[in-house]
Amino acid sequence: MTNQRIRPFAIAVAQAELDDLRGRLERTRWVDQETPGDWSQGLPLAYAKALHHTWLHDYAWRDREAYFNQFDQFLTQIEGLDIHFIHQRSPVENARPLLITHGWPGSIVEFHQVIGPLTNPEAHGGNAEDAFHVICPTLPGYGFSGKPEQVGWNVAKIAQAWDTLMQRLSYPRYFAQGGDWGSAVTTAIGLQNLGHCAGIHLNMPLALPTPEALANPNERDKQALAGAAYYQQWGAGYSKQQSTRPQTLGYALVDSPMGQAAWIIEKFYEWTDCQGHPENVIAREQLLDNVMFYWLGRSGASSARLYWESFEGSFSGHKNSAVTVPTGCSIFPKEIVPTPRSWAEKRYCNIVYWNELDRGGHFAAFEQPALFVQELRSCFALVEL
Repeated sequence: MTNQRIRPFAIAVAQAELDDLRGRLERTRWVDQETPGDWSQGLPLAYAKALHHTWLHDYAWRDREAYFNQFDQFLTQIEGLDIHFIHQRSPVENARPLLITHGWPGSIVEFHQVIGPLTNPEAHGGNAEDAFHVICPTLPGYGFSGKPEQVGWNVAKIAQAWDTLMQRLSYPRYFAQGGDWGSAVTTAIGLQNLGHCAGIHLNMPLALPTPEALANPNERDKQALAGAAYYQQWGAGYSKQQSTRPQTLGYALVDSPMGQAAWIIEKFYEWTDCQGHPENVIAREQLLDNVMFYWLGRSGASSARLYWESFEGSFSGHKNSAVTVPTGCSIFPKEIVPTPRSWAEKRYCNIVYWNELDRGGHFAAFEQPALFVQELRSCFALVEL
């Protein structure tokens, strides 16, 4: 059937799009400087201007385009929507299929440093038995995937689409991994348990506090509760906007490259283990790569709609549902809410691997690629495919 055809894809942005970006950057209208002179009101003006200078004068998209085209990329239509994905097969014949899902404000750019070690471990300090065939799909409405034109593309539907993708790629059994929205999608894959996913790994398990944690919290509970309280008071404004009025927000993000960059990069300060500056853990060029995957697709509104679709549907509704497939969790210390195992066990009923690390944050694969790779190797070594 034509809608099941998998088509090779390479990123090839029209020069007119790059010329338009340059013109918009040259005509940037600058906001006035923040009053406290730090990050507490958002992305500081001085840093915004430094990003702008690099983007306008030093950043070379054609080089980055060629870099990302080193990965094998494809399109396939699922439920009437084109899905873009990386499918990097391992040179190891009996490698295990691994589906990795990004979130917001990330993209498949997050995984560029881990695909090589996961697919070809012997070239990166591992063993042949550590090898995976890696599949990284782009969420609907993000990057180079198609944009839904009707309501309904929530977390549950994406999880079903990802399972369809894996069957279409002739992987009857596979592992799945995710953080942020990728964690929600991966959790939904575990909940749906269609008989194909052998196990999941999460770097942001989604679980509510236990009654015991609320009544008599221990130190680990207090850490997680403090993270949740800070997020609700100071960090969740973007989420409220995207889950209620993504269309209104989208006009600004699609029209202004610096607006899109600021909306995204501020979260890389807030959610990374960066000791005060995002470029301490992620290079400026890579931060701009990630922004480009939003800008080039004009994805400001379409990416935000996932919040509108899912916050009052499958995402929130599944918080108390039990996941029975084998589950591994890696808790990085600067995660938004570093979930304690006691919370996670109430939702993920078959935890086979749990590790709390000493560095890293929300964008684990981007910030700490070597640690991320080792966590996946350690987790899935314990799970039969």
